[in-house]
Formats: sequence, structure tokens, C-alpha cells
Amino acid sequence: MKRIFTFLALLISMSAFAQLEITNTTDYRTMDQLFLANEINESGEPFAESLGYDLDELDPMVPNMPDSIAYTLGIENYEYSRYQLGTIVSRSGMGLHMMWSPIIMARAAMQDSSFDGSITGKPNGYKEDDMIMMMIRGFGMRAHFMPFRHAWPQFAEFRSGDPHLPQPVAADFGSDFKTLRWDRSKMEKILNPGSMGQSMMKQYLWAQDMLSAFHDADENDVPVSEGNPDHADGTFDPTNNVFLGGDGADGFIGQVLTAEAINKSLFLINKLAFDKQNLGGVNPATYNPMNGIKYFPHEIAVEESMVIQGLPPRMSKLTVVDPDSYLWDQLSCLWGAESFTNMMDPSDTSDDAHKVYKYVFDGDPFPPAASISGMPGPYDLMKGTSKVLLQNIMAMHRNASNGTFVDKVKLSPSGSFEQGNTISAVNAGYLMMIFSEVANEFAGTPLMSAAMNGVRMQADFVLASMKDPAGGYYAKVDLNDGPVAGPKKAMVQAAIARGLYAAYDLTGDQKYLDGADAAYTYLMTFYQPDINAFVMKEGATTSTYGPFNLAIIAGGLRAATMTGGHKEAAMIYTRFFKKVINKMQLSEAGATGETGGDSDGDGIPFIPEQPDGLPPILAPQAVYDFTSAVTEVPELIQGVAINPNPVHDHAVISFSLKQKAEVQILVYTPSGQLVDQVMHKTLSAGQHQAVWSPTHNLSTGAYLYQIRLNGKTAKSGLVHFIND
Repeated sequence: MKRIFTFLALLISMSAFAQLEITNTTDYRTMDQLFLANEINESGEPFAESLGYDLDELDPMVPNMPDSIAYTLGIENYEYSRYQLGTIVSRSGMGLHMMWSPIIMARAAMQDSSFDGSITGKPNGYKEDDMIMMMIRGFGMRAHFMPFRHAWPQFAEFRSGDPHLPQPVAADFGSDFKTLRWDRSKMEKILNPGSMGQSMMKQYLWAQDMLSAFHDADENDVPVSEGNPDHADGTFDPTNNVFLGGDGADGFIGQVLTAEAINKSLFLINKLAFDKQNLGGVNPATYNPMNGIKYFPHEIAVEESMVIQGLPPRMSKLTVVDPDSYLWDQLSCLWGAESFTNMMDPSDTSDDAHKVYKYVFDGDPFPPAASISGMPGPYDLMKGTSKVLLQNIMAMHRNASNGTFVDKVKLSPSGSFEQGNTISAVNAGYLMMIFSEVANEFAGTPLMSAAMNGVRMQADFVLASMKDPAGGYYAKVDLNDGPVAGPKKAMVQAAIARGLYAAYDLTGDQKYLDGADAAYTYLMTFYQPDINAFVMKEGATTSTYGPFNLAIIAGGLRAATMTGGHKEAAMIYTRFFKKVINKMQLSEAGATGETGGDSDGDGIPFIPEQPDGLPPILAPQAVYDFTSAVTEVPELIQGVAINPNPVHDHAVISFSLKQKAEVQILVYTPSGQLVDQVMHKTLSAGQHQAVWSPTHNLSTGAYLYQIRLNGKTAKSGLVHFIND
């Protein structure tokens, strides 16, 4: 026992040298940040509820109660994802303002000249400002909520910008967004489908939650069976004390987010479809890529012009600067569009939420589907956008001869398409996941067959060509030369696990589940249980974290829990979140309990007190130094095997050393508690074995093992114990 305590003290002293350092707060990339917001949103309340937690027990001012998993998932994940969305689509100003969105401009054009100034009280030669104010007031009335002041709602996000606020944050920032605006001169005014798609997906995740219930004027819940916010003719009834949303703020924000997403999708198919020469529109009802491709290019530069003082700038010109098609861009847009399709589907009465949505999309506030009114509505728009995106991915990125999709399709100067030769594990994993959702959403249609065939093709390719027989998955495959050599990466294993678990959910094919479990098991070799963090690359002594790779780790661990049944993954994710993601959050506000002076005690500053003038986003980059925890020569150990695994009575741990080394073999709980020290001795080069005999009081479950050479981690992974 004394020896174990001594070793734990050593672990503590070693971990003190490992530290997370934020190395970039300047380069906010919309796609990466909102991708993280999407994955941690799904790892928020939905994840907590799936694990059986009662979220009504949570208090944002009492961290880690009733336990750290419930608090991390139910409070921090959910609210950090909300911060991201609010920051970028309503406060930062980093995009095209809703005043100049397709629907606002079309409706303004239908009004006569007397409409100018009828809502704002100040005629100025423009009707769009009156139209958007009328829309915002209408949303507030339907939700029984006073709209925020000086917001910047936007329908198309720029790719990147500098998030440092050029002015101090005022005390009333929660209701007046004026001091939360970013410096527009430091924004990269590029429209990118990946950024717009991840934004649309985030808008969906919050809109579908916020608009899934009714409330009364006192903010009490109104059951669906007892509440109807409309008159008999389907228009909103302000007298019956039933309002949209779970509460006033939810109802208002949910409507705004939905309006933003509708305009984004409309803008995408009406303005950003590229026919190799010109930007324009595509008609989803008649579109067939075989008759002439129209796709969404990677980069479109925006030029703006000022209108008059007091109104936001308006887009004046769009120019394609990168005409290539990137698979990640198309998948991101498809993810958001097909998700909104589900929310708006008039035939879906699967739960109370979808019954509530019917009142949202019945003509007031948003138009109904064509199947009801005879005129296309938001449902038809999202369904059509999904169709165009899926058709283009199948036509452009599918390489039938090699049985895979490819990362990129290049447009040559001559106007011909040149399909790339690589497929990355990240793209492969997320294609399987997103196509699986499309297949479920469009069940019984040709889109379902196309999506399901795509999932099977990509999953079979991953198992045949991306899986290393020695363990783990490669980061990329070149279709001419095979797997691209290089150290294995944690992000890759998580992405493959995310995709193959989705493929298994869709098809029930056991080999996909086995492949996903193999990816998850290999992912665990990157986990350092003594410091609760992932080394992102084999053999590395430092790891660079950013929103993109953190999002993928979150998604992989959640899928491993919910589909793979690896319950320890939720604890591992919680520990990793607190160790890394929590530390990278740059500021926060009231919803998570932060009301000033670090009132919730988590070390993250209240936004007006943020010393560097940073909004509630995640640091674009941070580096963790594992110098004391990661071996510099992991190749010293080979052929590690545990037999049997799962362990019932005992297991033999076999391994080979290339040279003499001090060897420690340790077993931990997923939370990082040391439960056994199997070996601690100096061994010569050659083949060796150690026997692990778990104690009878050890619970059935998954445990983490570490093999250390000369005090540094050389190998880690999962071992399962069944207490018979």
C-alpha cells in the first residue's frame, strides 16, 4: 500500500509539469467553432438525459451537483454551445445582415412607398428596415418577449475574424448587444459553405429545442393537449395566453434562428449555386446534375457597400475565389438542411415537440408545406436543398471504381472537373454519420436508397482500406498509393468511431459495430488517465487543441457511449472537458451561473471582466505539454496483447521490449483513479509477460491500462473486467 501511495504522489508531481497554454485568441474560424458547438450541444442535455439524469436537479450556481457528469453535460456543454451561437449570429456582426436577406427584401419590395417609415417612424428611402422591425416585433409578440436591442441577426456568416471586442462590454449587455460587436474591418469577408452549414446546424439544434413547447404569460409550461396559440384560421391569437417556446426568450430566439436558417438556405440555392462559370440559382424540383452541374464552391468573396448612415452595409458583389468542391463543405450544409427538414415535416407527429412545430409552420409565423397550401414553404425549401446537396455529393465526390468518396473535386481552368485522389478519415466518418441521418429522414424515397448505399460503400472502404492490421485507423488514404504513412491520431479514431457507429445504427451490420469498437479501443490508447487528457498524436510530447479536433473527440466519445455501450466514455469525456475544453472557454455570462467575480468558481471570467476583451467563445488554439507524461520513444515496446479480454479471473499481458527499461503496468478507473499496479520492475530486452489478477471487490466494467517505460507512458488502452 505504501508503494502505491508513493507512486500516486509521483503521478501528482509529474502532472504538475503538464499544462495547457492558450496560444491563439485572434483567429476565430466560424466553421470550426460552430462545429464544436454542434458536437458539445449533442453532448449536452440530450446526452445527459440519455444517461438517465434528471436535469431539473441541476443548479448552475452549484458546480458538479448532483455529480460532475450531470453538471458538465447538462450545464456547461449546453451553455457553451449556446454562447457560440449567440455570439456569431446575433452579436458579432460577422456576416450579412438579415435586413438584406432574400425574404425581407422580397417582402419590402411588395410594399408601396407609404410603408417606408411606417414601423421605424423615420422614412429614409428604404423599406427593408421597417420590414425587419415588423418581423422582429411579430416574433416578440408570439413569444410574449421584449426583443433584444442592437442585435445583428445575420443570414450568411463570414468565414473568420478577430473576436477581440473593440470596446468595453456594458453592464446591460444581456439585453442590449451594442457593445458586443466585433471590428468589421478585421473580418475575412469570405462565404464558405462549411461555415454556413455548421451555422445552420447550430441554428437547428437550438430552434428545435426552443420551439418544442408552449408557455403562458407567467412563463409556466402549457401542455400541447391544452394549448393552442392560434385562432381557428391558423393566425396567432394574442388573447388566449398561449405563446411559442418553452419560455419567452426561447420562443423569440427560436423564431429568429429559424428565420435566419430559412434565409440562409434560400440564399444558398438562389445565389451561390455555381455552374462552373457564374453564380446563380438552382431549382431543386427539376435539378439533375447529369443535365448540368450546379454546386456550392469553397470560397466566395463578398464586397459590401454602405447604404445610409444607421443601416447595415449591403452586399454589392459576389466573386468566386476558390471554385473547388470540398466534401466537408457539402456535408456541413447537408447536415443542417436535412435536420431542419425533420423539424418542419408536416407529417411527423412522433412526439409532442413535432406537434408543437405544426403551429410554428402553419402560416404564422412561417408558411406551411406545399402539401398543405399548394405553395412551397420552408419544409419544401429544406427538403429541396438537402436533395441538391446529396445529388451533388453523389455526382461529384463518389468514386465508384474505388468504392469511396473523395475529399475534393477541382475545377480546372478548362472547365473540367478533376476528382481528387484522397479520402480523409474525418470526411469518411462524418459522411457515414450525416448520410445515415439523411437515409432515416427520407425513408421510402430514392434519397434514402442513395444515402444508404453511400453509407455502406464508405463503411466498407474504411474497414478494407483505412484500418491498420496492427491497430487503429489511418488518417488518409491515397487511392493510388494506399494509406498515407504517419503517426496515428486520436481525432481520426474518434471520427471513424462516430461514422461506423452511425453505419451500424442504420444497417444493423455487426462488422460496422466491430469496426467502431476497434476505433474506440484504439482511441483509448491516446488517453492519459492520470492527467485526464488525450495525446492527439502517437509519440507526441505536446498536443495542439482547437475547436475542430475537440468537436470530433466529443462526438466519438458520445457515440461510443450511446451506440457502443461503453459507459465509461461519458466519464472520460467529462474529465477531458474539464481538463481542456473548460480551460479554453474565454468568457461566459449568466446562464451558466457566471454573474461577475467568477461567481460560479470555475476560473472563467464574466464577459465584462474578461481582461483581453474576448467574447464567450473557445480559444482558437491551445497547447498541452505532456513532457512528463508521454514517452519520447514509444517504439521501444511492441506486440502488446491482453489475453483474455474481457478478464474474468486473470489475464496475461504480453509485450516485447527493444532494450532494457524500467516497466510499470498500471490499471485505472475511467475517472483516473489507480486501482492496481500489475508490475514495477526493470526488464531486459526481449519478450515478457505479466499477470493481472483483479481483486474480487472490483466492479464489472471497462478500465484503462498504462504501460510506462522509464517513467513515461509508452502504451495505454482499454481492458474489460467481468466480476463473476
